[in-house]
Amino acid sequence: MTIKEQIMADMKASMKAHDSARLSAIRMLMAAIKQKEVDERVVCGDAEITAIIAKLVKQRHDSIEQYRAANRMDLADKESAEIDVLSAYLPKPLSEEEILAIIDEAIVATGASGMAAMGKVMGMIKPKLTGRADLGKVSALIKQKLTA
Repeated sequence: MTIKEQIMADMKASMKAHDSARLSAIRMLMAAIKQKEVDERVVCGDAEITAIIAKLVKQRHDSIEQYRAANRMDLADKESAEIDVLSAYLPKPLSEEEILAIIDEAIVATGASGMAAMGKVMGMIKPKLTGRADLGKVSALIKQKLTA
């Protein structure tokens, strides 16, 4: 079953269970997927959907920070609930050791040395890590490896 099929099945189950919070988050995800498909005139596969979900989760994390700064815990809790729903569709996150192994492999494969090769390394590992690791932290780890 593809991720899209799973999302559709979960949407139907949420409708039947009258779970409006979960249904709202799933509909928002389906709208984002449909928007990408219409804008780019493609049919999204699992990789594209995973990237969309990762982007939406990141947006929710940013919103939570802003809501907490404004002392709006009700809205922060709503965003947190959406993160829980969206995260169910993401692949299992990688451990730091697994991420470091992928970075080392990419550095060897590209023959990278120094910060000038940062883009090559990041370009090679981004498809492998999208949705499975925070790319900001991965970028910091790459910088650390290339400057050491």
